Amino acid sequence: MKLMKTEEAVGQILCHDMTQIIPGVKKDAVFRKGHVITEADIPVLLSIGKDHVYIWENNENMLHENDAAQMLYDMCADEHMRPTPVKEGKIELIAEIPGLFKVDRKKLLAVNALGDMMIASRHGDFPVAAGDRLAGTRVIPLVIEKQKMEEAKRVASGGPIFRILPFAHKRVGIVTTGNEVFHGRIEDRFTPVIVEKVSAFGAEIVGHVLSDDNSERIAAGIRSLLNGGADMIVCTGGMSVDPDDRTPAAIKRTGARIVSYGAPVLPGAMFLLSYYGAANIPIIGVPGCAMYNRRTVLDLVLPHLFADDILEKADLDRLGEGGLCLNCPVCHFPNCGFGK
Repeated sequence: MKLMKTEEAVGQILCHDMTQIIPGVKKDAVFRKGHVITEADIPVLLSIGKDHVYIWENNENMLHENDAAQMLYDMCADEHMRPTPVKEGKIELIAEIPGLFKVDRKKLLAVNALGDMMIASRHGDFPVAAGDRLAGTRVIPLVIEKQKMEEAKRVASGGPIFRILPFAHKRVGIVTTGNEVFHGRIEDRFTPVIVEKVSAFGAEIVGHVLSDDNSERIAAGIRSLLNGGADMIVCTGGMSVDPDDRTPAAIKRTGARIVSYGAPVLPGAMFLLSYYGAANIPIIGVPGCAMYNRRTVLDLVLPHLFADDILEKADLDRLGEGGLCLNCPVCHFPNCGFGK
């Protein structure tokens, strides 16, 4: 610290808060520590009795917390985010579009492990809306070594730590299977659930096929929807391991690449994910639990599909920790541990 005359302190950095007291009106900091003194600040400082101020001595090897916070923001944000105004070494990231929030977890850990700086975010792989808070960055000390910030830039190089993948408009086809529905013995209560789920992402329903439990006819229904321009197919029913449940075999008959039949999620263990052709058109098999459970594996996977975020088996495998829905009396999803 260095003590200097207030009139000579323009451009200097305050070492501590400056409190202004107006009896009966307020008692609060008129300037916070880390504030860079401007010409307009001098009369205010003098009016609160500060003829001298303690400032940080300039050091070409150090950065002010606000400048360093801007560097952190630049490491974190993609083009679909905006910053809040920098304050006391802190900047938050705000979503400008709806989409799937992605986190480079290795980079996030590497930066936080450096010390003297921090980045805190919401969980990745979940939908966000325009205006949502995504993350906050902060430099802990008032000033930080330039070398440390350069190290942060190095470990975070190669792209932003956070991304938003925009949701794409999808033309969805639905294949409802089961002899009981096909022959009119029971009402189809599954299709309305699927329509509601995909409509939340702005999907267009381009076709609906009913089929009995015949794998070739189910496969033919899938092909007809693909030929009709569907770029996502949702199959319901016939997803268990019972001998008369034929939907997984039907999906395989289409030539789709099976990513996984089964997921470590409850409800939703019998979920099937596949992709068809060079365009990677998702064809999914949804287990019966999605018809009567409020939240299932479907809620964890659909955001990826609508953001064209191609999933592999390892992505589903990682859902095991957090993959147990607790069926709370009042559902607070996604503000809960399910899928995290």
